[in-house]
Amino acid sequence: MAMANSNEFKAFSGNNTNGPQTATSTDQFRALTKAFSGLGVDEKSFISILANWDTKQRQIYRKNTRELFKEDERQFERWNEELVLQIRQEFLRLKDAVVVYTMHPWERDARLFKEALVKEAQLPHDQLHIIIETAATRTSEQLLGARRAYHSLFEHSIEEDILSHIHNTHERKLLVGLVSSYRYEGPQVNEELAKSEAREFMKIIKDGGKKQLIEDEGVVRILSTRSKLHLKALYSYYKEISGNYMDVGLGGSLILKQAVQCLCTPQTYFSKILDASLRLDVDEPARDSVTRVIATRADEDIKQIAEEFYKRFGATLTNKIEEIANGSYKEFLLALVTKSA
Repeated sequence: MAMANSNEFKAFSGNNTNGPQTATSTDQFRALTKAFSGLGVDEKSFISILANWDTKQRQIYRKNTRELFKEDERQFERWNEELVLQIRQEFLRLKDAVVVYTMHPWERDARLFKEALVKEAQLPHDQLHIIIETAATRTSEQLLGARRAYHSLFEHSIEEDILSHIHNTHERKLLVGLVSSYRYEGPQVNEELAKSEAREFMKIIKDGGKKQLIEDEGVVRILSTRSKLHLKALYSYYKEISGNYMDVGLGGSLILKQAVQCLCTPQTYFSKILDASLRLDVDEPARDSVTRVIATRADEDIKQIAEEFYKRFGATLTNKIEEIANGSYKEFLLALVTKSA
């Protein structure tokens, strides 16, 4: 954001003694600008700085913060309406995080499914990853509970909504398979079968030019029915046999790649989502991902996600949150991330 010039900052100097707490340096100007930036808002800065500025000081701020205000032809500084909406959303971000975290996990996941399906119908392939993520990273009982909650909240099934909102036949088959799966969660893994299916995946990927991978019924069957321990063994054998990671081989099919990552390496998947989202220059869906991931994984595997984040990106998750987030929203995220540390 543009900063005020040195002459204009004279109005911020200590020579102005009319107010109880007039600004004394450019530091307050920068602090207020920062309070509008990032995820959430810095409520303390708004109260301590903005509430104590006089009319002239607020005018200087408006004139020199071009990303927030623009000069109107009738000689006043008007808000950038798009950014007003964004700031309103940032004030609501803490509320949304608290609601998501406090909600019963079944209801939370049912609402995640519903919202993603509605948005997917409006903008295809924009929300599929949330459906996959929610279905593939929950236990069998958690997923069954979410399906029950979906019945209570919306008076029909997730499967029905997938069939009515998702128009690609092969994507529908995979998604229905994932959301309706009730996987074995015991310790037993048939190693020979896992190795055989790893070879099967290799062959399918190698022959991928003949048809899209998602069209292969064997791939959909394995991903939607096998236990997660079995799939992790398959994933490991695939790397051992081929020298490459299976999700890399599936690079041409994003929906399959996301499914494999969520089923086989969920902490890696979530750490990548957080890295891509904890930035200043991201869109609203990416910003929402921060709340979704941290609030839904706080009681599950947030410690392992934080460890994977540090291993992959060389920065701690807490430091990244400190850098990007603001105010009470930041404090809430940090509390969730560190609660199991």
